This record gives sequence, C-alpha cells and structure tokens, in this order.
Amino acid sequence: MLLIGISCFNVPSYSAWIPETTAKIAEAARQAESVSVTVGEPVRVGIGNQNFSSYVYKNVGIYGTAPLSLYNNGVLLETFPAGTNINISINPDFSYTLTKDDGERIADLTGVLKFSAYGGCLGVKGLKRAGKPALYHGTFEIMKANGGGVQFNLVNKLGLEEYLRGVVPNEMPVAFGLEALKAQSIAARNYVLTPRSKSSSNYDVVDSVASQVYFGANTEKTLSNTAVAQTEGLVALYNWDLILALYSSTAGGYTESYANAFSDPVTKEFPSHGKPYLIAKPDILHQTPLDEEGAAVAFYKSSPEAYDMQSPYFRWEREWGAEELQKVLETNLPAQSATGFVKPAFEKGETLGRLIELKVKKRGESGKIVELEIVTEDRTYRGYKELVIRRLLTKDGKALPSANVVFENAQDDEGYLTSVKAFGGGFGHGVGMSQFGAGFMGSRMNLSFDKILQHYYTGIVIGTKPVIVSGADNQRTVAQTFYANKKQASIVVDNRYQLGKLEVNINGADYDFELPTSFFGGNKCSRIDISDYINVGKNRVVFSYPKGENPKKGLRLFVELVGKNDDNKFIR
Repeated sequence: MLLIGISCFNVPSYSAWIPETTAKIAEAARQAESVSVTVGEPVRVGIGNQNFSSYVYKNVGIYGTAPLSLYNNGVLLETFPAGTNINISINPDFSYTLTKDDGERIADLTGVLKFSAYGGCLGVKGLKRAGKPALYHGTFEIMKANGGGVQFNLVNKLGLEEYLRGVVPNEMPVAFGLEALKAQSIAARNYVLTPRSKSSSNYDVVDSVASQVYFGANTEKTLSNTAVAQTEGLVALYNWDLILALYSSTAGGYTESYANAFSDPVTKEFPSHGKPYLIAKPDILHQTPLDEEGAAVAFYKSSPEAYDMQSPYFRWEREWGAEELQKVLETNLPAQSATGFVKPAFEKGETLGRLIELKVKKRGESGKIVELEIVTEDRTYRGYKELVIRRLLTKDGKALPSANVVFENAQDDEGYLTSVKAFGGGFGHGVGMSQFGAGFMGSRMNLSFDKILQHYYTGIVIGTKPVIVSGADNQRTVAQTFYANKKQASIVVDNRYQLGKLEVNINGADYDFELPTSFFGGNKCSRIDISDYINVGKNRVVFSYPKGENPKKGLRLFVELVGKNDDNKFIR
C-alpha cells in the first residue's frame, strides 16, 4: 500500500450529520435509505396508463422481447417464449389470475409477481410512449396498491443509469448537444436521488411530469446515452447536500430565486425560505433586478440577448377582452382558492363583478409576479405564487407560459376594464436551469456541462454522492463508480472523529491516506488529491474503514470532480 499525507481546509458546520456512535451512524443511513435511492441501487418507477391519469390497474398485459420469466414471491415459476403476452387480472381476494391471449389459464397466484426478460426488454400490451410501443429495461413487479380498492401497481425496477437513459432525451431535445445533455443528466440524477415525499411506498418516482418524464428503452438516443455515461455517478452538491436541481424549459433571460416561486412544502408559507444555490440570476451581467414595475416592463416588452433567446417562449403575448377575462377568472378562481393562495377565497358559483384592473403588487428579481391583485367593482382579490397566477389567467384553456409577465390595462371612461394585454417571457417556473439556455451555452458558446450547471446553481461543486464509512457492519466498505472527464479529482473527507487514516482502492490499486488530526474552526475536513490515480473515463473507488480504528467512529466523504466556481467569468 502507498502511504500518502494530505492537506486540510476549513469547512462550515454540517449539523445534519452528527452521529456519535456506530449505532447512530447506522440508523441515520437506514433512515436515508427509507426515503431515497442511492447511487448504484435500483430505482422503482410507477408506470402510468396511456395518459398518466392513473397508476393503479385491475388488469394489464405484459410481454418480453426476449424469453419472459415469471417469479412469484421470489421463486421462478415458468419462462415463456419471447412475444408471449401474459394477462394479469386482480380478484376480490387480492389474488391474481394469469392467462394467455387465447384464454388459456396459466395460474392463480398471491403475493408479489415479478417479470424479467433477460437479454431483452419488457413491454406493456397496448401502451405507447412517444408514439412507440413502451419498452423497459430491468424488471416489472405487480403488487397490491396502497389506499384501498382491489387494484395493483405496475412497477419498473431498474438501475439508476438505465433509468436516466429513458429520462434525459424525454426531458431535453438531443439537438441541444452533448454538454447540455450532460447538465440535464446530472440534474435528473440529483432529482431521483434527493429524498422526497412519495405518493406510494411501492415506488420512488412515477413516469410522468409529476416526477420526471421517463418513457423507457424505446425512446433512448445515442447522444443522450453518451451524456448519461459521461456523467455516471456525478451529482451537484452544496455544503455536502445534494441540491434540489430544479429546471424548466425557458427562464426568459433571468432566473428566479426559489423563495419567490415556491411555497414551503410543509408549512405552505409563501414566500418560502430560500435555497442559497437557487438564487435569481440574469444571463447578462449588467442587467439590474426587475422587481420594480418599470424595469420589468422594459425587459419583457423587449427582446434582449439572453442564453434562452432561441426558445419559442422567450417572449410571448396574450390578450383578453373584459368579458372574456371575467369568465376566465370566475372559472379558475374556485380551484385556485382551494390551494390557499387566493385571498379572499372565491367559491364556485360566485360572480366577480366588473373588472377594473390587474395590478402587480410584488415581483421577484426576475420580474416574476409574487403577488397579483384582481381589482373589481365589488372587492379586490389577491393571488400568490407563480403557478397559481399562471392558472388563474388562462387563454383558450391554457395557463400562462410563465409568471414573468407585465400587463397593459385598457379602461373606459368610467374606469372599467375593456381589455388586458399581457407581455411575458419564459416557460415554466424559471428557477434553476433553463433548458433552452443550457442548449445555447453548450452548442453555441462551447461551454462544458459544469460551467452550465454552475451558472444556474450558485456555489455548487460536482462530485459523487456523500457516503458514510464507519465501523458498522453495513458501512465498513462503500464502493462508488464515477466518470471523470479529465484527470482531476479529490476525496473530500469530514473527519470530525479524528481517525488517523483512510483505506481506498482506486481502479484496483490499494492506498492508505493519512488524515490530519488537528481541528480547524471546530470542524475537520481533509482533501485528498487523487488526480494521479484516476482515469479519464470510468473509475471505481472502494472506501474501507481503517483496520485498528475505534469501531464507534466514522467518516463522511465524497469524490469531488469540479470545485466551486464563485466568479462565473464566462457570463457575457
């Protein structure tokens, strides 16, 4: 083994990780695993029906493009020829009846059913995605649905990287180029690895826009597969945590801060608490904030140069007559009142009265409306939050593309509205990465994926997901695989328990790294430069708890591939 000394540097306090004993470390890991998947583990995807309106079934047909194997409660029962369709229906006693298309009865089974097609893909009879038969890697599981009713879920279980190959080309056009697709791959990987409230304990995510668009193997593209492969194992981090890597189609030239677009998911407070990596940022350095009405009007009634200016939604207009707008609001106000973000609440069947004006009371830095007044002859209503405002102001049944919008109110001699014209920019919530912006930065400005991500997510680093190595039996050895685009990498170690060394196997070679034991600012973080030991391409590291160390201690660590960039000098 090679014994190497390393340097140390200061880090902020990481109160989220304070295990004091091996038992606490193990319990923290167990709880984390209960709410999210980890790098290298499978992803469980709930497969919806054709229009994603339901994720529960009473019957479904499954086939394989290779021989189809049926398992019941983990036991292999039978293998069917490729192309054989197996119909599964659920009975009132929650047993399953399996038949072939000709009506031949195969079996009556209880418990969990699993299907695999080794060497091929699994399909769902009649289901299409992107106009093609829906095909999937991995396995299918049939299990009783939560929430009552005689019905079941169809769950696709597959590896994380396989899952991403079915996501990336459906979340971003491959025409945006390799570097933008790499940025999208990391954002999508962050999404699925970040703990979240799940709609069902049977799966981690669903296959629609309610999570990420996942259309399976038949929609994979060569370039997007390359992007997934060349970012394997990489995530975006801020202060040791995976970031909430939000993205939308088009920001309109200025992204918005998280707090001004989203309410707190628990308390529903709005504006919510901000996230330091999701802050408002213009594409052009000299652009000043748009939170004043005059600045927002000037910006959204013009077309300045911006990264996402090639989007068809970079600038848009909408217009309503007074009667049309009144009917639109009377239709939409009840549903949006139910969210709690319209005050006072407007009940179904109420009439609004004649409109006087739409008045913006508060904007975010991007000009996004935070608070909107709807002034009528009888009373004034206030709408809060970008999605609520977009859904209040529909045109031809469609919500506004974004809440980055300014209004021209036309009034008659009595002060009543005759029409309203909207001038807006962007499509989606506008927080985090603009996908059209990423495409422009990668293909037209020749910027790498890390520069794209560090523009949209302030203060991040890019590396592997932080893991814990401890004396607990299930944490003594932790392996990670990652792709390096150049020979530059460091292991970042949180060594607050003052272990003397770390054992690491890098691409088959063993190394012992000494860890300094002095404290800096009450914390201990060490950086181990492993640039000389990694490959350009795929790498595998195995971290092992050092022999002879106190079994009640532990280390937290990750591999950093791209360090923090504070200046973003590449911005025009």
